[in-house]
Amino acid sequence: MIRIENISKQLSHRILFLEASAALNKGEKIGLVGPNGAGKTTIFRMVTGQELPDEGQVSVERGVTIGYFNQDVGEMSGRSAVAEVMDGAGPVSVVAAELRDLEAAMVDPDRLDEMDQIIERYGEVQARYEELDGYGLEGRAREVLAGLSFSQEMMDGDVGKLSGGWKMRVALARILLMRPDVMLLDEPSNHLDLESLIWLEQFLKGYDGALLMTSHDREFMNRIVNKIIEIDAGSLNSYSGDYEFYAQQRAQNEKQQQAQFERQQAMLAKEIKFIERFKARASHAAQVQSRVKKLDKIERVEPPKRRQVVAFEFQPAPRSGEDVINLKNVHKTYGQRVVYDGFDFMVRRKERWCIMGVNGAGKSTLLKLVAGESKPDQGTVSIGASVKMGYFAQHAMDILDGDMTIFETLESTFPRAGQAPLRALAGCFGFSGDDIEKRCRVLSGGEKARLVMAIMLFDPPNLLVLDEPTNHLDLDTKEMLIKALSQYEGTMLFVSHDRHFLAELSNRVLELTPEGAFQYGGGYTEYVARTGHEAPGLRS
Repeated sequence: MIRIENISKQLSHRILFLEASAALNKGEKIGLVGPNGAGKTTIFRMVTGQELPDEGQVSVERGVTIGYFNQDVGEMSGRSAVAEVMDGAGPVSVVAAELRDLEAAMVDPDRLDEMDQIIERYGEVQARYEELDGYGLEGRAREVLAGLSFSQEMMDGDVGKLSGGWKMRVALARILLMRPDVMLLDEPSNHLDLESLIWLEQFLKGYDGALLMTSHDREFMNRIVNKIIEIDAGSLNSYSGDYEFYAQQRAQNEKQQQAQFERQQAMLAKEIKFIERFKARASHAAQVQSRVKKLDKIERVEPPKRRQVVAFEFQPAPRSGEDVINLKNVHKTYGQRVVYDGFDFMVRRKERWCIMGVNGAGKSTLLKLVAGESKPDQGTVSIGASVKMGYFAQHAMDILDGDMTIFETLESTFPRAGQAPLRALAGCFGFSGDDIEKRCRVLSGGEKARLVMAIMLFDPPNLLVLDEPTNHLDLDTKEMLIKALSQYEGTMLFVSHDRHFLAELSNRVLELTPEGAFQYGGGYTEYVARTGHEAPGLRS
């Protein structure tokens, strides 16, 4: 359906692709992987014709429809979310627009003399609309929006009043409703809560078209894709299987290539030693000459290209008292909405609580109460003795000074740390080379999140309160963070929609539901086994 043939592409001084080839065939569901800046979005833009390769070609079979979702959703306002989604549903939305124009024309007194042609055309268009199941379109649009956690009120309200994250969901719903032959999805799992994520997973599993997607959510990708295309140092490498298989295969290939490289190096060293030893002796001249020729003909094995993923190690956090957080008889309302009504909750040292609950259940509110960003209407929230808290929230990025560079920000926060440790810290969180000279105002949401996380973890607190810490983190940085946090000695309270993160780091679960709060000993994996669902909103 889509062929990428011998493409080369340069972006300023950086070579993204060099004679790279790959294909997307009918029914394939492909995960596109590679480090940040490797060229994943460039591939999407070349497939849709928004960019051209410098050499080679990207060809799409004639008649193939493509739906492309990216993070740049554009302007949306003045219509309901449902209307916005229906308007992007491909051929049926074009027919619907003509139908609306013809209905307006039929009641226009200035067009009475054209009425016969208008009515005749209306009949033709209506037949086409029925053929495309146009009358079922609104029902399907509402079904998709409900799957992405929209309430009826949000579906019918002005889309312009929604936050950026909800507008992203509207843009995604538009592509899903369109059901094109090929879907290109660039980070569809960003901004989704766990219920929406699992719904989208099921939708894409049942989708019979071809799919090419990127995602920083390893579990999500694992359950959907049956092939991986990896961007690695300018080439495109294909692996049959899911993300887990790709990760194992890549590691195995690297190991084999390293062993092959070392064997060849040992053999070359031996040959060179012989040549050096006997090159001056006439009696060995023929042998030396023969070995020199042999060396010239040998095809050299390259060592494996290693992805630079820097490990981050925590400084030991100071020890806190045994009782870290204590909420007693907490009441909290927003307008008419009661979030907490006599809520009690205790967190002890070294516990790692993940907070589960549908949108509006009070997950972020709980973290704000603990962090002192919000006060209870009644009851008490007390933090234990010797507790040093680190709070990561999405708005934490607002504290960065836009005029300062990444390195200046780190230096001003830790004036005594010295250059080498701060550069190493920046490298761990994906800022290497000239990146550290970027001003904070030009950083993407993900880069700001990484910088705030780096500042928080350099001088570690003994209580981490984290609200969606993995949003925007790429797979490698996320893996590094999980490894670092699994070694962390302190206490954690966090909200995340990343199931890999939840499973690896939690040892307690607090589930917030309309019926009340439920506590589970054991982490997220045990919670799933005991409840039979991966998220509270998925109760059967």
